[in-house]
Amino acid sequence: MLTPAFDLSQDPDFLTIAIRVPYARVSEFDVYFKGVDFKFYAKPYFLRLTLPGRIVENGSEQGSYDADKGIFTIQLPKETPGQHFEGLNMLTALLAPRKSRTAKPLVEEIGTSEVSEEGVEDDDEFDWEIEQFPYNEVSESALNPQYHYGFGDLRSGVFQRLQDEFSDVVDIKDPDFTSAAERRQKRLAAELAKFDPDHYLADLFEDEAVEQVLKYNPWWTEMYSKMMASLGKSQEQENHAALVSFSEEEKYQLRKFVNKSYLLDKRAQRQVYYSLIDILLAYCYETRVTEGEKNVESAWNIRKLSPTLCWFETWTNVHEILVSFGRRVLCYPLYRHFKLVMKAYRDTIKLLQLGKSAVLKCLLDIHKIFQESDPAYILNDLYISDYCVWIQKAKSKKLAALAEALKEVSLTKAQLGLELEELEAAALLVQEEETALIAAHSSSRQQTPSTSSEASDLEESDSPTSSETEDSDSEQEELKDSESKIVNSLRGPFLEESSALLVDDGGVCRKSAILRSGVSQGKPLVSSLALGGSGPLIEELGEQLKTVVQISEPEGSVAGNHGSVQDRDSWHSPND
Repeated sequence: MLTPAFDLSQDPDFLTIAIRVPYARVSEFDVYFKGVDFKFYAKPYFLRLTLPGRIVENGSEQGSYDADKGIFTIQLPKETPGQHFEGLNMLTALLAPRKSRTAKPLVEEIGTSEVSEEGVEDDDEFDWEIEQFPYNEVSESALNPQYHYGFGDLRSGVFQRLQDEFSDVVDIKDPDFTSAAERRQKRLAAELAKFDPDHYLADLFEDEAVEQVLKYNPWWTEMYSKMMASLGKSQEQENHAALVSFSEEEKYQLRKFVNKSYLLDKRAQRQVYYSLIDILLAYCYETRVTEGEKNVESAWNIRKLSPTLCWFETWTNVHEILVSFGRRVLCYPLYRHFKLVMKAYRDTIKLLQLGKSAVLKCLLDIHKIFQESDPAYILNDLYISDYCVWIQKAKSKKLAALAEALKEVSLTKAQLGLELEELEAAALLVQEEETALIAAHSSSRQQTPSTSSEASDLEESDSPTSSETEDSDSEQEELKDSESKIVNSLRGPFLEESSALLVDDGGVCRKSAILRSGVSQGKPLVSSLALGGSGPLIEELGEQLKTVVQISEPEGSVAGNHGSVQDRDSWHSPND
């Protein structure tokens, strides 16, 4: 027989059951309901449910069939109108459990041996010389060296033969032969060895990506807001289970689980609730940092951040769970920030306050992630599948009390045991020193250019004066030399030689270029000669120089040279 897909809903007076039975013979089906029992049969489908409330047959029941969708819809009246049925979305719990079998004792006394009061005389003589050994009291753990783990510590011996295949799933080696105290010691040592101060400080001071992740609102945020708004209207918290809905894939997975009961003592029950907090903390962190989009690292993140899953850790109080989670967040994942620890802590409180429907939805998501990851699926068999079945029967008051206990716990950086405050203080000191050095360097750079610029300005202002002085001195020396030379040359047959060198018939006087160059450079040649005391001779020389210039210059440059001659005349005119 096949168990069909089904869904339950309710209103104040009726319970509605929708059953999907494609390709069934609708002409032959049976429905039975009475009290909390409901049965449906349409070959090849069979469904039997144990309802959370009582229903009654009073003639107002209704049924319909949608041939296109293949869905039977059966509406059943409630025995007490207005009663709210809790846990209609806990599909695994609704499936009727198997009939309990009569438990027989494993050791049964068959009969008593009849021994005479005198006793029975042995045929063989007792060996009094048998070798003896001193008695050593053996502890119970030595008699049973295998330690337990898994949901409610109900498993053992799983990793004894499969350690090589699942060594990448859990961090602990040989969990079957490692006690709880040894597991904790090894876990703490591994976390200290893994902690990277540089990575932590980088995420602390360059937290743009972390701030973006902190702004993300997961799917339970809106539901929590609606729940708080409804609580303000004095509604009961049990009615808020309707805020959480399951997808068809999740419903299918719920129907696949085997419904069973768990015999847990008080210590095991406490461990189950504590480990649930640990697993939810890891899931809340993973959902936030991936912003709801799962990736290939999702399975690694969840099991790595949960000591329950990777170290088979056991707990004694809520505070040590939060401390352990905070240490692992700052040691292993990509984003290592204390704000993410506190954000996951608050998200877990919201999930617990939303009730077991929200917690079950998270567990189903974790189950899917592990199922698609090889070899993380072994954690479903050890923990998650049992949690998905167990949470459906858990009491909502227990989860509410667990949320209150978690709210009363506080966490500081000093409690993580990683010396975070000292590390941050040292980093701030280094940062302040670097800032001071940069400021001093920038100020010195601003002062140095101004000083150098002032010095250069002074040098520039001084350099023209010195150069002008040197030029004036050199010019005076040249003038003195030229005066002496010219005066001496004038005493000889200078005029005759110079006039003989002139080229007639429109030629160019080449040797007069020296005199022309001196005139063109603007040197006061005539005035210098005048200082020598030969006035008439200078006048005659001036007349000859005019003639030389006019003959040697080309026709196109007569105007320009004429200007130079005029300049020379202007220099000569004061002496006249």
